[in-house]
Amino acid sequence: MSSFDSPVVAFHGTDDPEQPLVVLLHGRGSNERDIISLAQHLPDSASYAAVRAPIAEGGGYAWFQNRGIGRPVAESLESVMSWFTTWLDEVAPVGRPVILAGFSGGAAFAGGLVLRDPSRYAGAAILYGTLPFEAGVPTTPSRLSLVPMFVAQGDNDHVIPRELLDRTWSYLHTESGAPTQGHRDPGGHGITQGALHQLIMWLGARVSYVAAHPASDSPTSWPTLPGGQLHPRSGARPEVAWSIPQQQLSDTSPAAIQEQLWARISTLPGVGNGPSQISVPGARGLVLGGSTGPDEAFLVPEVREFAHLHPEYDGSLHLALPAALAADVVAKGWGTPHPWAGSRLSLGFTMVFGPRDEAELEVVAGIVATSHAFASDTLPAEPGALLMPSGG
Repeated sequence: MSSFDSPVVAFHGTDDPEQPLVVLLHGRGSNERDIISLAQHLPDSASYAAVRAPIAEGGGYAWFQNRGIGRPVAESLESVMSWFTTWLDEVAPVGRPVILAGFSGGAAFAGGLVLRDPSRYAGAAILYGTLPFEAGVPTTPSRLSLVPMFVAQGDNDHVIPRELLDRTWSYLHTESGAPTQGHRDPGGHGITQGALHQLIMWLGARVSYVAAHPASDSPTSWPTLPGGQLHPRSGARPEVAWSIPQQQLSDTSPAAIQEQLWARISTLPGVGNGPSQISVPGARGLVLGGSTGPDEAFLVPEVREFAHLHPEYDGSLHLALPAALAADVVAKGWGTPHPWAGSRLSLGFTMVFGPRDEAELEVVAGIVATSHAFASDTLPAEPGALLMPSGG
């Protein structure tokens, strides 16, 4: 049993159980009345609640007892998360999408919640705070696969230690496996106009996406790879740009291998090719103009482009995959989510790193073939049923 009192909650407008619920979490020394005012600026396609932290501290409230900023005592954090989850399960039973948005200490609490139980949340915004790295919640690789995240930081934030801000930024953009949109500006420890604008855009897109895409089963085996399995990629992940356009910046594919890959994938059944209609100049797109495949199988459904190969200086690809297979690509080291996956773009919108040799060429060609099967609505139930002929 929790020793905390019943939650004190402020709502913005009427709580509509048919809408996604956005829960706002305040910082140290603040309360639910302060942060609920943020909701008036946010999209009206969601319901909003702000919860008061249960621990009184210095005239305000905190989410946990500290041993330094961003370093909660594990036992304290776990007890508060359990208290919060009991309340959440009453107002938003499992099945109703819930998105967290926390500022400062509330950001650490939001991060703890989503790391503790990623499948419970449809996304989280970490605003001017740190993930609770030393509080007993898992921060393993790919922990947040398929959980869209937003992170905002100020370059002149002197409240949260810089090493914790940098560690949070790096984990969310790389190891976590989350599709992460980030915003940095010269501000301090406060939400700037630029950060607010980006938060509004991210949240609006995410709320619209979850409303239009109810959770569904996704294939978990690869029909175009031997044994239906994707094996881990060797070596370190290449460096990838955190901004848009998303680009591979290191360990790029040799030009000759890129051309061999293009020869393979551009002749897949029914595929038209030419300049990508949605990527950088020089990117080559793969299109299935007459396909009746699901919209989420395309990078942008209106143009039916399901994949494109970036120019020679980059050599990576973007393609759409079923969500579980996209997560597998990331977990096995073959790619990374697009920052807008699950918000402005399909949840399975993924960057696949350019192949470095002919062995990797076979794997990447197989991944593209699965994307093609997804877009052409021909994904079989049996693994290995669509093995792509090897080059020769």
